[in-house]
Amino acid sequence: MKKIFLFFVLGIALTNLSSAQQKDIPSAKPGVKYGKEISASHAISVAKLEKELSKKNAFNGRIEGKVVEVCKKKGCFMTLQRDGEEPITVRFKDYGFFMPADIIGKTVVIEGIAKKKEVSVASLQHAAKDLGKSQTEIDQITQPKKDISIIADGVLVVK
Repeated sequence: MKKIFLFFVLGIALTNLSSAQQKDIPSAKPGVKYGKEISASHAISVAKLEKELSKKNAFNGRIEGKVVEVCKKKGCFMTLQRDGEEPITVRFKDYGFFMPADIIGKTVVIEGIAKKKEVSVASLQHAAKDLGKSQTEIDQITQPKKDISIIADGVLVVK
């Protein structure tokens, strides 16, 4: 009986901790910043980023884009909209900050490093699971993918 009570109390504590972490993330309103203090000046579009990365392997600077997805578990990554292709994944340096669920549909400026890289099947499936995709959709991911990956130091909501 004591073990059942202990597991019950532990379960409540973990649930409250998880909820508290999500509540600490400020709502995504214009002007709200996450991570490093940044400004919107000199940001390039996602389309211009793609052109930059066709010439070189990395870009270090600011990028403006529209958020289309965010990790449903704790906001540990988000994706930026691209024309005609799958969105670009943005992760946060050293998992130093997280995004709120209401950032979807917002335009943001991120500052960080974008690189071309190959993403493994395991990483693609893990991300799909964190986005709440069905098991059928996850099982359909069978090939690695060459893509753009961004590690952001900071995020600024602009609209």
